[in-house]
Amino acid sequence: MAKNFIKPRKHETGRTITTKTPYGATSDMVVSDSEILSKLNIDDSFVLVKDDTGYYITPKNRVDSGLADPSRYELSQREIVQEKISADLATT
Repeated sequence: MAKNFIKPRKHETGRTITTKTPYGATSDMVVSDSEILSKLNIDDSFVLVKDDTGYYITPKNRVDSGLADPSRYELSQREIVQEKISADLATT
């Protein structure tokens, strides 16, 4: 009888992680630029966060919680935020 062999996750060549954790959101990643935040119309229970791949919006309770942040890997939401920020920065 053969055993199931689980392959470990491999490192992506050339990709470096500069944040404290590759999965969750930490307080040093939170963007406090009031000009960008006012243009995005973010609810008070959410914050704008920047990681190695760009900006995204996440609930405040996910910051420094020690849990993985699903918003960090939701590509459709991340693309919308990136477009709004780049459009706002281009007009300024």
